[in-house]
Amino acid sequence: MSQVLERRAEALEAAAVPPRPPFGLTAEGWLRLLAPVVIGLLVLGGWEWLVRTRGIPPYVLPGPVAIAETLVRDWGTLSASLLVTLKITLLALLVAASLGLVLAVLFAQSRIVELSLFPYAVILQVTPIVAIAPLIIIWVDDVTLSLLICAWIVAFFPILSNTTVGLNSTDHNLLDLFRLYGASRWQVLWRLRLPTAMPFFLAGLRISGGLALIGAIVAEFVAGTGGRASGLAYRILESGYQLQIPRMFAALVLVSATGIAIFLALSLLSHLLLRRWHESAMARGDRR
Repeated sequence: MSQVLERRAEALEAAAVPPRPPFGLTAEGWLRLLAPVVIGLLVLGGWEWLVRTRGIPPYVLPGPVAIAETLVRDWGTLSASLLVTLKITLLALLVAASLGLVLAVLFAQSRIVELSLFPYAVILQVTPIVAIAPLIIIWVDDVTLSLLICAWIVAFFPILSNTTVGLNSTDHNLLDLFRLYGASRWQVLWRLRLPTAMPFFLAGLRISGGLALIGAIVAEFVAGTGGRASGLAYRILESGYQLQIPRMFAALVLVSATGIAIFLALSLLSHLLLRRWHESAMARGDRR
């Protein structure tokens, strides 16, 4: 009798477990994955058809096939330039994240420090990098350092602003509870304020990832006009001067792919850090 009951219990448990979707993706997940892919393929197909039927020369508008062939043929040169740009971008993002987090903590701990320094951060944000990049490249003798500074200026503010808002958004009831139990300022910061600000910091980091790449490209354009850089922006300038338009588009494809890869990597990092406890990263079925 007990064996029969156990079998019935196992059958009920198996029936209660919903079937696992194929490849772990739900219908909504497949839609998110396939819809952009289908649209992209249609656009590329229409682009190639237009170039071939209209007889547009490649020095005016190359087709996707010509761009792909150029990307494969010139991969050695373009990949080396990609590494230069990627190094500047990642270093600028690292410096922006580190300095932005430290300053945000200082702002949260001292209202006077925030009121004194935050306006200068706003000035850095609203000043066009195109206007000051030539000055930075002239003043700083090292090309890599000057490109790093330009990319850092563009990427710095979103992290500082978002993290400051997150630190100041801590629940006042929880702050009162920590004070009631005699928690020190370090304990309040480490156990309450920083976890509260984590989603804000990661959101700013995702924004700054793309901005760091933009800052690096703009700085390379300015430096490339003087022949002092070898990143992807310099390859774009070089290809334009030589009317190698397919190579220019190939470099643009690498820039776009790099930006997408940075955003996806930072989004994955954010999901992994927040998926177990924050509403923004939890599945709908896990939210209570």
